[in-house]
Amino acid sequence: MDSLTSRRTPEAIIPMYEPIEQEAACEGHVDLDEMAAKQWAGGGMFDSVANMANSILGAVSGLPYAMSQAGFFLGIILLVVLCAITDWTIRLVVLNAKLSGGNSYLEIMHNCFGPSGRAAVSLFQFTFAFGGMCAFGIIIGDTIPHVIRSAFPTLYQIPVLSLFTNRQVIITLCTLCVSYPLSLYRDIHKLSRASGLALVSMLIIVISVIIQGPHVPQELKGDPSKRLTIIGPGVFPAIGVMSFAFVCHHNSLLIYGSLQKPTIDRFARVTHISTAISLVACCTLAISAFWNFTDKTQGNILNNFPPNDTLINVARFCFGLNMFTTLPLELFVCREVIEQYFFSHESFNLQRHVFFTTTILVSSMFLALITCDLGVTLEITGGVSATALAFIFPAACYLKLANPSLPWYSRSKFPAAACFAFGVVVMVVSLFLTLAKAWTPEGEVKICT
Repeated sequence: MDSLTSRRTPEAIIPMYEPIEQEAACEGHVDLDEMAAKQWAGGGMFDSVANMANSILGAVSGLPYAMSQAGFFLGIILLVVLCAITDWTIRLVVLNAKLSGGNSYLEIMHNCFGPSGRAAVSLFQFTFAFGGMCAFGIIIGDTIPHVIRSAFPTLYQIPVLSLFTNRQVIITLCTLCVSYPLSLYRDIHKLSRASGLALVSMLIIVISVIIQGPHVPQELKGDPSKRLTIIGPGVFPAIGVMSFAFVCHHNSLLIYGSLQKPTIDRFARVTHISTAISLVACCTLAISAFWNFTDKTQGNILNNFPPNDTLINVARFCFGLNMFTTLPLELFVCREVIEQYFFSHESFNLQRHVFFTTTILVSSMFLALITCDLGVTLEITGGVSATALAFIFPAACYLKLANPSLPWYSRSKFPAAACFAFGVVVMVVSLFLTLAKAWTPEGEVKICT
């Protein structure tokens, strides 16, 4: 394949890339653009923006709670900073792919750190994506049946039809009849239309919270004196929740490869647009919701509203609908990890594709059916995996691939070193707090009956 001599990274994208352009041009580095163009049929810019933004916004309902934990002013700062870091590290993953000669996250880590790196990123990618699938299935069970019961109050009294008010039945129907067919696609860009619909649904959720927040009964509102807090009681848990919301690095190379003309320039535009949309939506929802509920803000902001609120029930329905399309995005990652780790040298096999798709989806659905709260296990796998995928691995790979003659504190390497240190601190503290929580009644898993 061609080298990267003709593929210069523009200074406008990431200034720190400039010192390693010559490294990328050396013989033996793979032209990821050409490889991706051959591998994928490709989609347009809108398709990729829709998929990336939808992947980021999947956990947006927990951001008001994160702000209540971090404090109003620090919460806003963290949202902006983490969004900027996310924008940078998403593109850093693609640059690392070019420098290492890999065309997947697994190959990047393998080329940088050998089999141990390949195993580590496989584990974190799979656990993060699979944990997300379980959480999204739980959200479907928490939203759709509630909306149906509110819309048809007497439905539970009608034989057979009463099944549609049952949490387990709804999760099973939605997962098998909607998410499963979408998950069978091989090309991620074919989910873009569904992802576009999910973004419209997310817009409805944000607007509903803004409109209805000031009108909730006074007893449901929080203490107004706690609105303008500077630092809250749970900064590190807040960083974990925000990181979980913004992380889509495990999807980044799939989305990059789905572009019709995959180049760093085009992918940078996709990333900038997607993260900007996500930041606006996240800040709008977090600020407006926290302003009303402050210390009473719940993990899912829609649970702060009365069950008979019509507009919020529409938002709940949209939130559940959003999970239909976000869940297949995560399944793509789980399946890709297995294919890349165990079958990287084999051609596509339809039976294997269907088997893994079915097994992964049914497994996540089973966990969503039996529990309403994945508790401490999901917090460990999600929070730790998100930190590793978003901050630690991209920075560590860049430090490994960049000019070895430059020290870590050089202008080109220092941002990556700082990002790596930040990720390690967040991971260690979050893991410690999560394990400490496990010894309290708060950490007990809630089983649905």
